[in-house]
Amino acid sequence: MKKIVLIALAAAGAIVAKKKFDQSRAEQATWAAVTDPVAKP
Repeated sequence: MKKIVLIALAAAGAIVAKKKFDQSRAEQATWAAVTDPVAKP
């Protein structure tokens, strides 16, 4: 029983960590697009 609970907690932790990572990556992409230098021809 304890093993099942530990596995469930580990899976939940992994899901939360992945969501935070994806959110951070999306925010980084947004800032990169906004702050890109404008190339003058």
